Amino acid sequence: MDLFSYHYQQQKKDEIPLAARMRPTSLEEFIGQSHLICKGKLLRRMIEANRFTSCIFHGPPGTGKTTLAKLIAKTLDYHFVSLHAVTTSVKEIRQVAEQAQERLHMHGEHTLLFIDEIHRFNRAQQDSLLKDVEEGTILLIGATTENPSFTINSALLSRVRLFPLYPLSPNEIRQILERAIADPEKGLGSLNVSLTDEAWEHLIRQSAGDSRHALQTLEMAALTTPPNSDGKRLLTLRIIEESMQRKAIQYDRSGDQHYDVISAFIKSMRGSDPDAALYYLAKMIQAGEDINFIARRVVIHAAEDVGMADPRALMIATSAMQAVQAIGLPEARIPLAEAVVYIATAPKSNSVYQGINQAMEAVQQEARGDVPKHLRDRHSSFSTQTEDDITYQYPHDYPRNYVDQPYLPSEHRGKVFYQPSDHGYEKRLQEFLRWLKGN
Repeated sequence: MDLFSYHYQQQKKDEIPLAARMRPTSLEEFIGQSHLICKGKLLRRMIEANRFTSCIFHGPPGTGKTTLAKLIAKTLDYHFVSLHAVTTSVKEIRQVAEQAQERLHMHGEHTLLFIDEIHRFNRAQQDSLLKDVEEGTILLIGATTENPSFTINSALLSRVRLFPLYPLSPNEIRQILERAIADPEKGLGSLNVSLTDEAWEHLIRQSAGDSRHALQTLEMAALTTPPNSDGKRLLTLRIIEESMQRKAIQYDRSGDQHYDVISAFIKSMRGSDPDAALYYLAKMIQAGEDINFIARRVVIHAAEDVGMADPRALMIATSAMQAVQAIGLPEARIPLAEAVVYIATAPKSNSVYQGINQAMEAVQQEARGDVPKHLRDRHSSFSTQTEDDITYQYPHDYPRNYVDQPYLPSEHRGKVFYQPSDHGYEKRLQEFLRWLKGN
């Protein structure tokens, strides 16, 4: 190799991001996801037995989905084709399938088709894979950060195996970074890089299990830090913080994070933790979640989980929703936060929620549910009464404005749907109902 070629290759190497250069070249080098690739685990057994079947890898970014797919293809000596769901058409999928079929029939070579962000495929695109996946013309690995149960249609799901990938542990992130620092060819070994303890801790913690993010930060810090008099590049906490900047909030409004964060938000209010509720509210606002969607969830929660334990919660939540619609962000965060704190600190009761659900179930299962004759509209054709029928008694004609008479249909007589709790405003309701009935 002449000097020009050497410098050209070095230049090309520097143009490739560190995260791409440091991809492992064998399963033995792969760090993380031990539940999949350790000896005896299903995925590892499928590979070792050369009985690999189509599958979907789902998990957060930077957990090794693409790398693992490439390693499988290399280990099994499959022809590897990579597509991205955003830029791929049905026509391209058909072309890949036709080439795979020709390759299999003429050379006996299998094709592994890797589709990144497969959750972005529409139904037609997913359906175009069914025949070739089922017949084994192509072996599919789909990668997604979303829950496949929500984003992949049932026909395709029935033809693949699902393998979850999890965020890497702090120890695994450190191993990956140390390997990159030490490797003189693919990594940063020639730069003589070292980190302070505080820099290590911050880099690992803020990477949040994302190896790509960790390597990108390390590379930026190393390349922008000049060597000292000893030729060492010492990366301090300040350098790592500046290189990392503010990590993008991991939140996809149409995917799992949307459901997970709103679930945590609601459960924090239900669990009477105003600090956690405000945190998840802030996370959704910062991530650009629809502020009206958040406000609607607050109103629903006020009725479902606070209910009659504090009826004012629903009024405050409704007022906050109206304020959100009237003033918008950023000011709308204030009345919304006020409603969230009020609901989180209010006494809780789901008695109304349970009551309406039980009443709905009773209606669904009833035989007739005829309105008692004494409650029917006097002008109704069904309101004719006989001498034996009960006459409607007007409550205001009786003491306490109450009279004991049947209101439920005969087949539901005696059923209790609303059972107030013994705290908050409902404790007063219990006492009022007992007083009303003279108990």
